Amino acid sequence: MKKIDVANGLSWVSIPEADLRIQCGCPADSVKHLMKSGLISRTKKGGAVFETGPNAILLSDTPIQHGSIANLAEFPVLQMLYRQGMLLPGHPNNTGRRPILLGAVDQVKAQSEYIFRGNYGLATREELLQAGVSEAEAEEMMRIKLRFAFDRILPTEKLLDLRVIGRQYTEIAPGVTVRRRSINRFEIRHRRESVLVDLNIGIGEEYGPSYSLSPARISRDYFSIIHVGEGDGWNIDKPCMGSIVCFRGKLYLVDAGPNIKTSLVALGINVNDLEGIFQTHVHDDHFAGFTSLIAMDRRLKYYATPYVRASAEKKLAALMGMRPGEFGNYFEVCDLVSGRWNDVGGLEVKPVYSPHPVETTVLFFRATENGKTKTYAHLADIIDFANLKRMTGADTGTGSISPAFFASYTSALLTPVSVKKIDAGGGLIHGSAEDFRGDSSATKYLSHKTGLLSAREREIGASAPFGSQDVLIPALEDLHALPSADRYLSACFPEVSPSEIALLANCPVIPLKAGTTIVKAGAKIDAIYMILDGVADSVEKEGARSFMVTSGALIGEMSALAGDTTRRTYRARSFVTVLRVPRQLYEGFVERNGLRPAIQRLRENRRFLQSTWLFGEMVSFPVGSSIARAMVRKTAASGDSVNLNEKSGLAIVEKGRVFLSSGGERFASLGPGDFWGEETVVLQKSPNLFEATTDRKSSYFLIPAEVIREIPIVQWKLVETFRKRLVWFRSHAKLEWTKDYALEAKTDERQKRLFEVVRNLADCMEKPGKRGTCSELQSEVEKEGSRLFAMQENLMKKRRFPDLDHHRQEHEKMLEQIRRLDDKKRLLAETNHANVRDFLKDWMLTHTVLEDRKLKAFLAGRK
Repeated sequence: MKKIDVANGLSWVSIPEADLRIQCGCPADSVKHLMKSGLISRTKKGGAVFETGPNAILLSDTPIQHGSIANLAEFPVLQMLYRQGMLLPGHPNNTGRRPILLGAVDQVKAQSEYIFRGNYGLATREELLQAGVSEAEAEEMMRIKLRFAFDRILPTEKLLDLRVIGRQYTEIAPGVTVRRRSINRFEIRHRRESVLVDLNIGIGEEYGPSYSLSPARISRDYFSIIHVGEGDGWNIDKPCMGSIVCFRGKLYLVDAGPNIKTSLVALGINVNDLEGIFQTHVHDDHFAGFTSLIAMDRRLKYYATPYVRASAEKKLAALMGMRPGEFGNYFEVCDLVSGRWNDVGGLEVKPVYSPHPVETTVLFFRATENGKTKTYAHLADIIDFANLKRMTGADTGTGSISPAFFASYTSALLTPVSVKKIDAGGGLIHGSAEDFRGDSSATKYLSHKTGLLSAREREIGASAPFGSQDVLIPALEDLHALPSADRYLSACFPEVSPSEIALLANCPVIPLKAGTTIVKAGAKIDAIYMILDGVADSVEKEGARSFMVTSGALIGEMSALAGDTTRRTYRARSFVTVLRVPRQLYEGFVERNGLRPAIQRLRENRRFLQSTWLFGEMVSFPVGSSIARAMVRKTAASGDSVNLNEKSGLAIVEKGRVFLSSGGERFASLGPGDFWGEETVVLQKSPNLFEATTDRKSSYFLIPAEVIREIPIVQWKLVETFRKRLVWFRSHAKLEWTKDYALEAKTDERQKRLFEVVRNLADCMEKPGKRGTCSELQSEVEKEGSRLFAMQENLMKKRRFPDLDHHRQEHEKMLEQIRRLDDKKRLLAETNHANVRDFLKDWMLTHTVLEDRKLKAFLAGRK
């Protein structure tokens, strides 16, 4: 038995005697890390060449760590099924043994759905119709989808062996057991040996790529293409295929592959600098970086056809447990019409449907200036023409496409453009460079490759190194620096007149190379610096944790006003552009406008926010300033209850300590920088799930919910924390009614009775030999549940509760699950519960705590 720590949040446990190799953790690029470490390699058996690798995956208990997705099992599963050959007919490695997916109930369920959407996207004709395609288009797209799926769309449980891991030992192979010791900490045993696996990543750590990138300097042009990746999901040395379209100085990302944040930082781009993203499709090598895009302080514009967006919504919903419509909480949806030129603020974009296992479009961009038109084609995940030709035939009932579609599609791909980026990855579902040998486009790049281009491929197109840029229409002047100086300064000083802002905005704009020290600790400040472009690091002393400083940040402000030296060193991580404001000019600006007291208070509040995990790294300086203005300090004596309501917003500890408890049992101790009340923001209008009390004199800040609800990165982290706390609640709460669940007298009595019969049913089904009694109790649970739900729905209707339809659907789903409890094994497999008691406990408590509390808050607000 051997354990190897591979990367942050990724370990490897091998047990040769049991023929078991467990990949513990699966953050972005986990397969690449295993390849780089030599744990995945090429081998040969029975005349077939294939890869070695894991045959089991252990998932993180928490789906999000430090703002990044912890569980991205799509590519690890693809590697096992196809590159190892475990699914391929006749393959020597296909023994009938399915890869094992291990983890907590909710994470196994989430990854099962996530992998399903990664394989098939929208999986039925009805889902395609709901996404706005026509009847004829839906029929054609389903025929193509089924052809790629070998005429079978299989649920994930047919491909993988799904195992729920709890606090008791679960056998996953002969003689091998796994149990959870605490959140994200597991014990794996084989006979008398055992190893401990910790999937938590530490403070200041993050998941990273398998490659390193050198900083590159980009220009903001009228129309240009910046290349941010040319590899695929298996290339350990390069980012996945992607581009940035720059139009009138604004930056639009085309797809978001794994670790896209690393690529952006190397280009001097903070995610908050992006204007929007264009999405081609949702395979993970084009989609896994979505978590970095959610890590913004505003909603990013999302451009895609409705059917690609619907596919993305369902996949992201599986990861985050989103309800329908919540995609819009994180992105500003901007639907594109397929097959037509769409106007995006003067930039024209045409998506063209592309045959693929999931909903896919290739994208064409064009811009015109002074009568000159330039075009760019981004051809991600196309299939080669020979494979497409084999799908063509007159008989459309056999899963083939029409000759007319083949002709129009290939003609679109071969349209000459100024710059064309081509998927030349080969295989069954990727393109061939040979198809573009006669393409007369001015510049052609070949991407989506694992290895280097061959000699024949280099005759057709070139590679597009990271950070290289094609300027199609140059800008006559800098389209970014001066306007952003004015914008950032106005956000920092909203009460100051435009003429005063202009005095600072007209100061020198200076470009700096990566690695340049902007301000050194201990130095006398003769100027303050505002970052206009790029990313810098702030560190108090060598070896200490650094903070990323991004556009809009002021450096050296308070030290300059105090005539003192600075305690921190600021160094450019990428190429950086700064606005240099002389100290005396800034002092005069502050005094004339009476800003010193406000600056001091905001500086202290911003510094506090910067020190916290919730608001620290990814909230921009202007947004941080708006939060700092809205913060209200509160104090509490020892033993005070500091519970919140939906109007309070979020509370964050400044000094002292706050305990969270449920049912009288403490489970969390919060110190400075920690927060509570996230339910009121995440769930909206929901009362607090936990009780908060102090044990000493304490102070805390209240931040209004409306100030932070529009900040995706904060929403993301609140969801992460809420889920962690909900895991504790589900595992520790008792299956019994408490006064915290009270709605009104009549429903409370009925709900108490339902808790009682559910508990009796759980007890009964754990005792063999009493099946008849269990059947009676099962019927009683259904009867009592129907009565309670009907009373609640009548109450909702009477009080005009806005979420009635969703609540009714949840009730119907719950009753259907109880009816299907006779088929216990299948129900537990579908809901990913280890036993009936866990299922019934989750069935009762999750709805009562999450859904009924919303009704409770609504009713309280109507009194």
